[in-house]
Amino acid sequence: MPNDHVLDRLSATVAARKGADAGTSYTAKLLQDGVQRCAKKFGEESVEAVIAAVSGNKQAVIAESADVLYHLLVLWAACGVKPDEVYAALTAREGRSGLEEKASRQTS
Repeated sequence: MPNDHVLDRLSATVAARKGADAGTSYTAKLLQDGVQRCAKKFGEESVEAVIAAVSGNKQAVIAESADVLYHLLVLWAACGVKPDEVYAALTAREGRSGLEEKASRQTS
């Protein structure tokens, strides 16, 4: 996928911050703190987006959604997940019913 989408550019920035000085980069600090810290921050931001949505505050939903996406990219980086891997999973699901796709992942 061409690296011309804002999420791809942000992902590249996050990757570049891995191993950077945690004293000058929030992203580097999160990554240095490990997967659990990155996952916790992603969860916190997700909850804030939910609260904004149920409160009906569109501008807050937009702002919190940006935070969620940033923290998701940081979490992916912490876990060694590349955006193209997620894009491939989404592409594989295209054209399938969400109910059908979810049922195919259930274990018995």
